[in-house]
Amino acid sequence: MSRALTLTLFFTAVFLQSGAYGLTFMLPRLFDSFGADEKVVGTMLLLTTITTVITVYFSGHLSDLLGRLRTLGVACLAIAVSLFLFGSLNAVSVALIYASVLFGFGWALTYSLSPIVLTRLVKPAERVQFFALLSIFVMAGFGLAPVLAYILETWGFSVRIPFFVTSVLCLISSGLFFVLNTPIKIHALNPAPEASSRMTVASISEVLKSRALLPVIMVFIGASVYAGLNNFQTVFADKRGLNYASFFLIYTITVVGFRLVLVKFRGGKSPYLVISTLQFLMCGSVVLFIFSGDNSMLYNLVAISFGLGYGVSYPILVAMAANDSEEHLEPQTLQLFALSYFVGVFGFPLVAGWFIVDVGTTPLLVLVAVLASVEASMALRRGFAVSRKQG
Repeated sequence: MSRALTLTLFFTAVFLQSGAYGLTFMLPRLFDSFGADEKVVGTMLLLTTITTVITVYFSGHLSDLLGRLRTLGVACLAIAVSLFLFGSLNAVSVALIYASVLFGFGWALTYSLSPIVLTRLVKPAERVQFFALLSIFVMAGFGLAPVLAYILETWGFSVRIPFFVTSVLCLISSGLFFVLNTPIKIHALNPAPEASSRMTVASISEVLKSRALLPVIMVFIGASVYAGLNNFQTVFADKRGLNYASFFLIYTITVVGFRLVLVKFRGGKSPYLVISTLQFLMCGSVVLFIFSGDNSMLYNLVAISFGLGYGVSYPILVAMAANDSEEHLEPQTLQLFALSYFVGVFGFPLVAGWFIVDVGTTPLLVLVAVLASVEASMALRRGFAVSRKQG
């Protein structure tokens, strides 16, 4: 198998399973079908968060035992079962707990190990481009899954059907990861066996003392912003009489389009200043959404500006996490980065669900805007510090 075909199949496998996360945006709608509100959604995603944190910590142990590609195959099987359970639910029951735990287990492994696999295939100077390419396939799955769900609903299908369809896609993804085990070893830049990916208290302590601490913190804040705006977008849209599918479609097209441009971008002389500029735009998009009401044109503008701000800054931030890490701690740094992301993206919906039910959607959006400004300011400070040092 050629290197080009190996990378193509790897990115295809990533795309097929990434739609699973996009369906978490449909959970408020699914849960509403059997009488559960946003608080239940937040509680189940908190359970997913706990499972994810535990899994990420031990993901290195599991991948050292099975190999990274086989571990990814197992993870996709877990996600497939989880989605099938979600689609089969008719009430709040113990099956909901099983589905949440399996989802957290599977998504933790796929999201934390995929970038590590990619680092074995590309040179450090190529990381921004290839992490951008990886994020394009991930984001395409994220954003198109809700669009698929909307299309199926308009055709008269139940909200459960997209969960079954994506479950099958995850099974295909699992098979691809198993097939790619040998080809990726052959095409690795370093032919030596994979370095240990195990996270330990000592390795975590080293990462937290390194320059990589900042992107680890920033990705948590950014993930919270992302979850705050996207996870309950169906709720926001329904309250304002807007079409949530148009938001996700425009957001996805924006992210994929600009990340394709980013594939040729190496980060510039001051990557953190680029990140800061994009994240202030992200903050502005949330502020615009607070005041846009039921205006569909402004709604589309929010999707574009948020897609550009968050969607383009994220892969640069991943590359900075890898570049700011100590070389021998690269796998652990990327896993801790993923763990921080998961805590935000799965944990913040608990806060968001409580806000929506007990406080309101506007105070939630104000909180999200404040978090976005904090993250952008952190990037700005690091950018100025690096520029002064270079000058």
